[in-house]
Amino acid sequence: MGHFTFEKMNLMCIYNTGTRAGLMESLTEMRGYLSPEETELMELTDSALHKLRAMTDAEFDSLELYPDFDE
Repeated sequence: MGHFTFEKMNLMCIYNTGTRAGLMESLTEMRGYLSPEETELMELTDSALHKLRAMTDAEFDSLELYPDFDE
């Protein structure tokens, strides 16, 4: 399982539904609303989705998806 950057973790915290499948569905739906100019967010979302697809549900469950407001 690859490591997630701070930005990817925050993105996943925002769209987390509690399950890996639900998070991937939420991110995919959100991606559909992005404009062509939002390339950075699109790339961030695509990278997070790629890593989420490559991991197991058990690996996902071990992630601590809580926003870190101190960073």
